[in-house]
Amino acid sequence: MKSFAVSGLNEGILDAIKELGFEDPTPIQAKTIPHLISSKQDLIATAQTGTGKTAAFGLPAIQLTDVDDQSPQTLVLCPTRELCLQITSDLTKYSKYHRGIGIVAVYGGASIVPQMKALSRAAQIVVATPGRCKDLINRKKLRLGNIARVVLDEADEMLSMGFKEDLDAILAETPDKKQTLLFSATTSKDIMAITEKHMGNALKVSVAPMNKGADNVKHVCYMVSARNRYELLRRLADITPDIYAIVFCRTRRETKEIANKLIQDGYNADALHGDLSQAQRDEAMGRFRKRQLQILVATDVAARGLDVNEITHIINIGLPDESQIYIHRSGRTGRAGKSGTSIAIATTRDNRKIKEIEKKSGIKFAQEPIPSGKDICTIQLYKLIDKIKQVEVDEKQIEPFLPTIYERLEGLDREQLIQHFVSAEFNRFLSYYKNAQDLSSSRDSRGDSRGDSRGDNQRNRERGRKTDRGERYERKESRQTRDRKGGSLTRLYINIGSKNKLNPNRLIGLINEGLDSGDAEVGKIEIMKKFSFFEIEEKAGQKLIQALKGQAHDNVPLVVEKSEERPTGASSPRSSSFKGEGREKKRKDFRSKGRNKREGGGRKHHRKR
Repeated sequence: MKSFAVSGLNEGILDAIKELGFEDPTPIQAKTIPHLISSKQDLIATAQTGTGKTAAFGLPAIQLTDVDDQSPQTLVLCPTRELCLQITSDLTKYSKYHRGIGIVAVYGGASIVPQMKALSRAAQIVVATPGRCKDLINRKKLRLGNIARVVLDEADEMLSMGFKEDLDAILAETPDKKQTLLFSATTSKDIMAITEKHMGNALKVSVAPMNKGADNVKHVCYMVSARNRYELLRRLADITPDIYAIVFCRTRRETKEIANKLIQDGYNADALHGDLSQAQRDEAMGRFRKRQLQILVATDVAARGLDVNEITHIINIGLPDESQIYIHRSGRTGRAGKSGTSIAIATTRDNRKIKEIEKKSGIKFAQEPIPSGKDICTIQLYKLIDKIKQVEVDEKQIEPFLPTIYERLEGLDREQLIQHFVSAEFNRFLSYYKNAQDLSSSRDSRGDSRGDSRGDNQRNRERGRKTDRGERYERKESRQTRDRKGGSLTRLYINIGSKNKLNPNRLIGLINEGLDSGDAEVGKIEIMKKFSFFEIEEKAGQKLIQALKGQAHDNVPLVVEKSEERPTGASSPRSSSFKGEGREKKRKDFRSKGRNKREGGGRKHHRKR
């Protein structure tokens, strides 16, 4: 398919996408749209971010919708609220001339009442996050008996956020005879398990070799000590005056720190992370889309749904643990036929990751020298001169002021005028980089072993450890480390347990859904039969209590509250005291289970040790 005109799409859709500037289909659209219009065969599509996946599944879904039937016919599942809203917005634009079609977004972190009202009207296409979708199904407000197609968008991210059980439960509510479409930028064993369980003889489509980096993206690696990573980031911004970049960080804490430093140092930057309210995130993404921001510092999860074509640079502060994540990030630049640059700010400890990315993706990192102060001043000076030369002069506007200006500048010759003018505009760079250190010196390039070691140790703690028993999930972290991070963990009670099909992965999914983020620090998780405990950083805990209020899991209205621990025996779950009538019974049940274990009873219970 070389043009949309021969795709089989109807005239109304063609008019709508033409108004949006769609000219030729992207590779994924060319391979997918004709198939979806003419066949009910399942589809597995592998494509990087920015390849036009939403239109690939959205345009056929709109065309195949029966507007006389107001019940849901297409269900699109995606991992985050931002992506849910982005897909809904795109589908609404595509269906501009398709009268009678209802497209409804349902997602967590917002009132459920307006979403239930929207579903009661025309809602032929529902775009949903897994947790809210399951909640609405349990409330019998979202009925999937007439679903003709299910789209799993960003399936890899949904699985990594702990939504596997939700996906299984949702798909079980849909008819056996339906078309299932899976779109993912990466593949994994979990992805293959989903396809084997829920999909038949699916057509497999890939617009590029699996995990391959885009050809029009240049990959650059700068080696620097851990303590000098921010300084290098500044230099990269300064040597690229027209930079329009996303800076990816591992945690929201690092995201906030780097964004705050950039803002304080006078850069046009902002942060995007899970601590922001929805209004704050919308504002930051809106400003970035309009190019009112040059640099957006973000976590992976928060950046989902941010679809911008003109990004010049992707900058990684350190490298992610998985090579696929790096490729996924780099796919955000070099879009729409333009070139882009993906940069890794790494230490010598990242050498193994660099080699792994190169091997799995077929890319090659260019090892470039770190920009010196002299290089940056030269670039900025010539940029300033070009700007002055190209500026439009409105003689009528400035003419009344010229006599006074000439009088005040009297006595300065041509060379002196230039020197004064350049210095007035340029002194900030000259002053800052006058005695700039050489970040690529042999001492620094070896890396600050103490700084790097601390970073690796923290990352290992953050990854956490899952026990063989599967009923307990623990992220070990010393009290001193928590204090360094600026906050301790609080212990929360939730009124569901293994009886309600809760496990550590599903609980992590509930937390991510409630906070609309995967960045919260989670500590120990203890799953009991009828209730559970988990640790989470205090600020996120307060937010989560409010977010899950009124939500349900497995038809049980959720109750989440703080669990106060007694000073002694804090390591034992039995030391937890509960507020409110009825909690004593739960505590006794728990003690009984522990006693059964000690006395050789038949019940299995994994006690915290």
